[in-house]
Amino acid sequence: MILIGMLHHRRNPIKVKKSYAYAAVAKAEGAELLFFSPGRVDFEQKIINGYLYKNGKWQEVKSRFPDVIYNAGSPDKLKEQQRVIDNLKSNIPFTTHSIGNKLSVYYRLKLDGTFKNYLIPSHNILSLKQFYHYLNHYRKIVFKPVNGHKGQNIVYIEIIENNKFLFRINNKDKYINESVLKEYVTNKIKIDRFIIQPYIKSVTKSGNAFDFRLHTQKDGSGKWVITSIYPRIGPLGSIVSNINSGGATNYLEPFLKQEYGEMHYNVKQYLEQFSLKLAKKMDELQKKYFNETIDEIGIDVGLDEHDKIWIFEVNWRPGCPPTFYLELDVVKNMINYAMYLVKKRD
Repeated sequence: MILIGMLHHRRNPIKVKKSYAYAAVAKAEGAELLFFSPGRVDFEQKIINGYLYKNGKWQEVKSRFPDVIYNAGSPDKLKEQQRVIDNLKSNIPFTTHSIGNKLSVYYRLKLDGTFKNYLIPSHNILSLKQFYHYLNHYRKIVFKPVNGHKGQNIVYIEIIENNKFLFRINNKDKYINESVLKEYVTNKIKIDRFIIQPYIKSVTKSGNAFDFRLHTQKDGSGKWVITSIYPRIGPLGSIVSNINSGGATNYLEPFLKQEYGEMHYNVKQYLEQFSLKLAKKMDELQKKYFNETIDEIGIDVGLDEHDKIWIFEVNWRPGCPPTFYLELDVVKNMINYAMYLVKKRD
């Protein structure tokens, strides 16, 4: 029986909500799931102190090494045990690999060129001079941290007139002068890496910011498939539509019919084709630069007033869709892909 390892920074699977779903689906697909953390790997004896789900509960076991590993924990917390992880990687295939932060993904796609027309120009800001150069060039900008997540700390800034700027954060607008803006930017770039992008107007008919999450995975035959596509709609006044920042979601087709009318089917096809093509390209670039493969990405895109796609972000750990009962679809694809990796290796 194939043994799939679920590597997590937490020691106990009871504290990881999704662990049961992965164990149950693995069993249903004819495999077994071993939950473990890096600190419980014994390379000398070649055993892992982990957990198997048996008879309705998690049981602690001493197990052989798994045939394949799904690295499910926080990348930042797992970094503390990087030596252990690297050692495991040298002998066992991993399903998931980091594609890097926003800027590294941006530069990789830009250099490749295939998707450069869909990239929002992104500029690493290291000084006030750079900041003002791009603000004056674009007039309306988004200022955000390179390693930000969940739509946090994203600011919209617009030049209104000399020494007056519209500053929007957390759905609130205020007008500030240049001295306040200088102080804000100076403090931010001292403590973190920030980028500037021109503002892309992706809004509904009623004026709400929106984007689409394109969730793609590899299936049991190693092919890219679409797990889900759904819109995320921000509250009025917000520039972000992330659900963790007050946004909501909806079913795709009713949203497209409402916003695009008779063109809704064409837009749906456009999104589907784009998601699979970009997933395959990201996989190709991961192989080229790191000799690794990826199994799942979440692509966030907007559609401007001309219905042109713009890539907002590419995430290598998108998680389960927040609704639509698709959690088991996500889990099943991952389990089947993990089993595919083992069979392919044999």
